[in-house]
Amino acid sequence: MAKSEVFEGDPSVAVAKVTTELKKELHRLVKAIIEDSSSEDENGFGVIERANQTLQALKELKEGGKQRSSSIKRLHDNNRNKNESSTSVWDSCPPEFRCPLSKELMRDPVILSTGQTYDRPFIQKWLKAGNRICPRTQQVLSHTILTPNHLVRDMITQWCKTRGVQFPSPLQYTEQDGLTEADRDLFLSLLKKMSSTQSEQKEAARTLRSLTKRMPSFRALFGESLESIPQLLTPLSQNKSQNEIHPDLQEDLITTLLNLSIHDNNKKLVAETPMVIPLLLDALRFGTIETRTNAAATLFTLSALDTNKTLIGKSGALKPLIDLLEEGHPLAMKDVASAIFNLCITHENKARAVRDGAVRALLNKIKNRVHVDELLAILAMLSSNQKAVEEMGDLGAVSCLLSLIKETNCARNKENCIAVLYTICYYDRTKWKEMREEESNFGTLTQIVQNGTSRAKRKANGILDRLNRAINLTHTA
Repeated sequence: MAKSEVFEGDPSVAVAKVTTELKKELHRLVKAIIEDSSSEDENGFGVIERANQTLQALKELKEGGKQRSSSIKRLHDNNRNKNESSTSVWDSCPPEFRCPLSKELMRDPVILSTGQTYDRPFIQKWLKAGNRICPRTQQVLSHTILTPNHLVRDMITQWCKTRGVQFPSPLQYTEQDGLTEADRDLFLSLLKKMSSTQSEQKEAARTLRSLTKRMPSFRALFGESLESIPQLLTPLSQNKSQNEIHPDLQEDLITTLLNLSIHDNNKKLVAETPMVIPLLLDALRFGTIETRTNAAATLFTLSALDTNKTLIGKSGALKPLIDLLEEGHPLAMKDVASAIFNLCITHENKARAVRDGAVRALLNKIKNRVHVDELLAILAMLSSNQKAVEEMGDLGAVSCLLSLIKETNCARNKENCIAVLYTICYYDRTKWKEMREEESNFGTLTQIVQNGTSRAKRKANGILDRLNRAINLTHTA
């Protein structure tokens, strides 16, 4: 009754109140449209229609005159018929036109790999949550590529038309990561070209390399189907000799693999695709320096997963990596060192690296002061392997590391040097004399005890204790 009393009083007050109410209603409706947050009893199309009515009512209010009364009536009609408009038509639609997830009329029906149809926004939300089963059948998905269901969409359009309700064409759907249907179509067409002529393969590989570098969403696409990576590598896996593979094509495909591997969700899939690691090893051995470098970087990236470390180590990857390290090309050194370091975190791979000549290769580079920081860290890691320690002693590691301690200002390098020396001291008594002479002449170990990191101090103290006990035993004898 309060509302009718206002309307019967001052017209300007009534108009102001109605205008405020209309604006609030319009704000609510627009927010619902933007956020797609309409409730189940408030269908999206009904929301749009009421927003248009509310906007028209505001327009009429501003025009004034006789139309004011119709504006007031429209507001009350909208409020009274709000639920009626959303239940009269849309609630009567056939169940097969409703998305199994949202229970609403589908605006953009798409087919999942199981053959079930869903509304695109809702099934993509399901997939993005990490689900890899069909919500309706509970079957495991062979892939997560969504195919537009044009037949169902046409049936829904015809159903709307016969009831005098316009079914607007859906806006171009954009995922959270920026992919559109056009992007997906491009992705599939580029993979298809990998089975075409070499010129088309080269063009497609170059495009995929660029897209996967610039767009994380394209990297993620490869994880949606188990067949995508084999399709990508078709030109390299068709039993061709190395001479038949165009070097630019090989580089682009290997670099695309590198780009894919950056995406965390792809690391397991890439490494466990049977053809991937053998092709990476071929690239390491026979590719251009750019290709070999990117193959090493791919192995480094994949080795972030412990399961991949084991898989890569068993494949024989350490030998070509160490060979590339020995060659010493500046472009490759950083990536090769990173890959070897990551792989050697596991005990089994340390033994493989030692067997494949890592100690000699590392010491040669360190003696020449090449990438000392990275290579010294690998040497320190390998020093937990007894065979590696024996080889270090035979190859002159003691004098090399003692001289490096005196040269470098890097606390971490000093620490790694002293860690290796400590292990040599523990396993090889024949090196004690050289260490005692160094300490007697330069006080190198004492300086580490005084100024080193806490770990370096412990190791240096350990060496000095062992050397001093040896001297005392000699005097006692």
